[in-house]
Amino acid sequence: MTKSANKRQLVVCVKNEGYEVSLELRKIYVAIEDEEGKSHRMVRVIDESGDDYLYPQKYFLPISLPQPARRAVLTAA
Repeated sequence: MTKSANKRQLVVCVKNEGYEVSLELRKIYVAIEDEEGKSHRMVRVIDESGDDYLYPQKYFLPISLPQPARRAVLTAA
């Protein structure tokens, strides 16, 4: 896996209040490392538009998948 792929975390959306068009509940998203966002309790996520935006961390939970599934999700993203 590439170095940039290692900096991506898979997260599941557990809340989308105010972002219903951009985020689907229970969908797996790719989160990108963003230290400044993290310091503001935000997470940078590639949303339904295909672009990455900052959203509240409390809207997502990190998930862990077996390596073949993780690779498949990251390849499709």
